[in-house]
Amino acid sequence: MSLAEVLAVLAFIRRHIPIISLTGLAALCVAALYLITVVPTFTAKALLIVNSKGNLVDAAATSTVVESQIGIMKSEAIASAVIEKLGLAQDPEFATGQSSGMISRLLGWTKPETEASAARYAVERFERRLSAKRVGPTYLVEITFESRDPDRAAQILNAVAEKYITRQLDTAGLQDEKWVKDRLNELNARALAAQTALADYRKNPKEPADSAATIDELVAAAETTRSAYDNFRRVLRKTEATQQQSSPVFEASLVTAASPPLRVTSPKPRSVLGIAIVGGVLLGIAIAVLRDLLNRGIRTSGQKPPLSSR
Repeated sequence: MSLAEVLAVLAFIRRHIPIISLTGLAALCVAALYLITVVPTFTAKALLIVNSKGNLVDAAATSTVVESQIGIMKSEAIASAVIEKLGLAQDPEFATGQSSGMISRLLGWTKPETEASAARYAVERFERRLSAKRVGPTYLVEITFESRDPDRAAQILNAVAEKYITRQLDTAGLQDEKWVKDRLNELNARALAAQTALADYRKNPKEPADSAATIDELVAAAETTRSAYDNFRRVLRKTEATQQQSSPVFEASLVTAASPPLRVTSPKPRSVLGIAIVGGVLLGIAIAVLRDLLNRGIRTSGQKPPLSSR
């Protein structure tokens, strides 16, 4: 750019500085009003690890596994379970707005709200605020949730992680491990009690006349309880073998639980004010250029014709 062009630009800016300043100030006021009135949102973050017991050496297979688990985390089933657990359908942040709902009903766009429709609206808003992404080429998944309340955001995100892990445990059949152990202990205790009762009665029979019949009752009980215990163990071993031969079981665990975020995610005052100032100045320059073009056109059309054309 030559010196003459630089001087021309400076002269243009000096000539139109009132317009540029006014548009910049107006944009700054609009941005400030937006920052005052908008409701801030907070984003909570958590880290999950999703692994497979199968040997996945192919990168594409690993990516498919992780992406499929991300789909489960963001599924409607998980959202509905969290909404029901925390009662989010009645939360104003997730419930249908009364004003917008009333206008829609008056115009005939929506039907009167029911409990089922309120739950559907809550699910839609929930899904828009929940996101999940894979962390690089790993089994780690970062999940985030946006809310107006930082404590609520962390609570909801931890509930999502809990419901997802619980679902995976249900699929793997691992959640019933405690019941299986309790059942085995119960059957074993019954079998031992029956054997002990039989041994004690044989040592000290109370009624010799009925001792044979009593022993046959006790022998049958001991055999029945022991048979139940052995059958249960046999079925359990077959079930475990079948599960190991079936599709890989996913292991999911929470690496980092969500904590209430300390800073507002949106809006960011610096970014909003910066964009407003730059936008206002550019708008002022555009108005100034348009004004010069209009004035030049008016002066051109207003000039007198030369003498030769009279």
